[in-house]
Amino acid sequence: MMLQSDTDLVVELAETRPDLRAAQRLRYAVFVKELGASGAEIDHQNELEMDRFDPFCDHLILKDKARKNCPFDGIIGVYRLLRSEQAARIGQFYSEDEYDLQRLYATGRNLLELGRSCVHPAYRGGLAMYHLWQALQRYVAEHKVEVLFGVASFHGTDLQKLAEPLSWLHARHLAPEALRVAARPGAFQAMDLIAPARIDRRAAMLAMPALIKAYLRLGGYIGEGAFVDFAFKTVDVCLILDRDSISTRQKMLYSGDLLKS
Repeated sequence: MMLQSDTDLVVELAETRPDLRAAQRLRYAVFVKELGASGAEIDHQNELEMDRFDPFCDHLILKDKARKNCPFDGIIGVYRLLRSEQAARIGQFYSEDEYDLQRLYATGRNLLELGRSCVHPAYRGGLAMYHLWQALQRYVAEHKVEVLFGVASFHGTDLQKLAEPLSWLHARHLAPEALRVAARPGAFQAMDLIAPARIDRRAAMLAMPALIKAYLRLGGYIGEGAFVDFAFKTVDVCLILDRDSISTRQKMLYSGDLLKS
């Protein structure tokens, strides 16, 4: 199913095993080779970053038709999508290993978990993520999704080195009570490491990953507490995006209209 097309760049859902395998190879190149992730389910022999959730998810893939012969069969970006009914077949969302999602379940609203987002290094800083998001907007509309969420990561596991951005997120972007999921007990890491008046906003934003900043511009919120993922060598936060809270300007960004202005 094609969701977005722009000259040589095409976004579609992976519908074949070769497409899924190519997406997993790109994930391996980024998460394992580039960032040093590890995990029991990763297939190192075939260089596939994979897990038990993949067969139940939809995989949004961005292809460059001019690079069909690249190691990833032209795939230069991926986004993994897991809807409420798909998660019910597994028994959980991926994020539930890190966060208690009962407050999201309690809303009774249609949920979509976003994950495993990555872009080929040659396409970072360009329009690749926006092409993925434009297609995601169509997917969300088609499936009547009301709340989007997922873990987003800071590279590294040293909380003190991330004190500025984590404290800024806690002070300025904490989710409303009804949506405020929390990291699971025993793994919960406090994010309010610096008093609000002492946070260096510039330093916080410089240390903030681009994907997290983009979610915040869309009106995203942050759950309570961080989670240290030692397998992926990251510090994770849970991002929540309520479609009803997106402002007019943010809706333009989400649909890609701001790119034309």
